[in-house]
Amino acid sequence: MTDLWEPAAVADRETAVAEAAVRLTRAARDHKPCTPVRDLLGAKDISLAYAVQRRVVGERIAAGARVVGRKIGLTSESVQRQVGVERPDFGVLLDDMDVTGLPAVPSDRLLQPRVEAEIAFVLAEDLDEGDLDVDRVRAAVGHAVAALEIVDSRVADWDIAITDTVADNASSGLFVLGRQPLGIDEFEPKDVTMRLYADGELASEGDGAACLGDPLAALLWLARTAREFGDPLRAGQIVLSGALGPLVPTPPGITVRAEMSALGSVTATFSPEEHKG
Repeated sequence: MTDLWEPAAVADRETAVAEAAVRLTRAARDHKPCTPVRDLLGAKDISLAYAVQRRVVGERIAAGARVVGRKIGLTSESVQRQVGVERPDFGVLLDDMDVTGLPAVPSDRLLQPRVEAEIAFVLAEDLDEGDLDVDRVRAAVGHAVAALEIVDSRVADWDIAITDTVADNASSGLFVLGRQPLGIDEFEPKDVTMRLYADGELASEGDGAACLGDPLAALLWLARTAREFGDPLRAGQIVLSGALGPLVPTPPGITVRAEMSALGSVTATFSPEEHKG
């Protein structure tokens, strides 16, 4: 079986990257979901999809955004099966994605949002040199908080294969951080239990073991992968672990609250305004 990280036979790779980036950027700018980009990239060429991601994110940085961390996606076996991949992916977190301090999550910035409860690790050390194992990444965590990741897709109807989501910055949208920091020596990430409520009704539940068996295993995967890509994790960065339970749709006006055992809770209310086009 061909490794999904190996390049596929695409006639003109630079053209494919440029056209896919334009399609995704236009979808975000015009607030109109686009067709999948796998027609340009192929369905399995992850290296090409990350090239698109770097271009799209690079354009946002050039426009003034600042990198504040990474998100890990596809940490659930069921979601991996859905998109035909056997490993996670990652996206880049930018400062304008953090809506923690806002009175409401701005629904008009989103296309097809869904929310998932996660652990946010905040790093106190760089993870750029030496051996990387679970003990090393655990020691690099300064603290953790409960988090809500609001995933979104620029691809219409969430019709995504692995290359679509990777190119689209791992279907990143916005995120909200909890207010109760906890040292990594004060809890065990894999033992965290999560219940997510939508307008007071239980909508999703799970635990840390749903995230690659242990959210620290997800962090280790990311630390190794980011270093391989030449852009290692740095002190001060936020890492969203990946979902601890199923996704929940978030239409305008809804309030969601995740209760995450030792990490406490995190709440977000979505503004009632939809984008008017």
